[in-house]
Amino acid sequence: MKVAVVGATGLVGTKMLQVLEERNFPITELLPVASPSSVGKSILYGGKSYTIVSMEDAIAAKPAIALFSAGGTISLEFAPKFAANGTRVIDNSSAFRMGPSIPLIVPEVNGQILKATDMIIANPNCSTIQMVVALKPLHDKYTIKRIVVSTYQSITGTGQKAVAQMASERAGTVVEMVYPHRIDQNILPHIDVFMENGYTKEEMKMVQETKKIMGDNDIQVTATTVRVPTTGGHSESINVEFEHEYDLEAVKTLLSTAPGVTLQDDVANNVYPMPIWSHDKDDVFVGRLRRDESQPKTLNMWVVSDNLRKGAATNAVQIAEILVDKGIISE
Repeated sequence: MKVAVVGATGLVGTKMLQVLEERNFPITELLPVASPSSVGKSILYGGKSYTIVSMEDAIAAKPAIALFSAGGTISLEFAPKFAANGTRVIDNSSAFRMGPSIPLIVPEVNGQILKATDMIIANPNCSTIQMVVALKPLHDKYTIKRIVVSTYQSITGTGQKAVAQMASERAGTVVEMVYPHRIDQNILPHIDVFMENGYTKEEMKMVQETKKIMGDNDIQVTATTVRVPTTGGHSESINVEFEHEYDLEAVKTLLSTAPGVTLQDDVANNVYPMPIWSHDKDDVFVGRLRRDESQPKTLNMWVVSDNLRKGAATNAVQIAEILVDKGIISE
């Protein structure tokens, strides 16, 4: 199977290659795609050297799948060109997520909706992915009315330049500012651009994407997204109100067997999810489960996941695996 990875030299693209190799995805020919300045250079995959090719050459090669992680502008221009040439595109940007005919997929939640006519498939926002993986089994049993979420997001979600900014700040050297303020020893309640309603685009992504992925427009969501000076893993404080009463022990049992979820909820022994534990793992880690004592039928929970893996690369590769498993594309 011929597979293109667009943005192959970026943080997420590099992780996509790692995940494809780890999961033994059936690649017969790899087409790494990067910026024009990288064309002709080499990368290693599976112990072999592959030459980085141009976007035009990759389109002409007609790969079965193209995994995109090169930003929304690139996706809007080139994903339709791949699709028109018969390639299934799995796009990690926000370019197509809310398109009415574009499936927005988290395999553990709604992977079953993928069909043979889907040529462009959207990978959701990293913070949305981990939240819906944790909440889907609870929604199925208790029906979610409202979600209040605050995020604590790693700088790796911004990319390599953000990592370089923090490293420079820590070293006391001249820094290229990716953020409007210092990030080292600081917290920024500002991810993506501010919108007219006072929320950021990242916050509104979580609102809109959650409804679409869960297939329920009645779920009310409000979000505050925050950038923190860590280099791996997003964390979320989630307050979720249900239509129906729940039993806390039943919730723990449900989450302990949910696909893609690891329950870490033993506060007596200081066991709870932390980004440092999630590094280079694919599960969504859930803990600090406790009843909201201020109102009925409401649960507090703490959710952590590696944003470069399940929040981006792994989710995209899992989508590709579904396409193979369903026979939508053949090995």
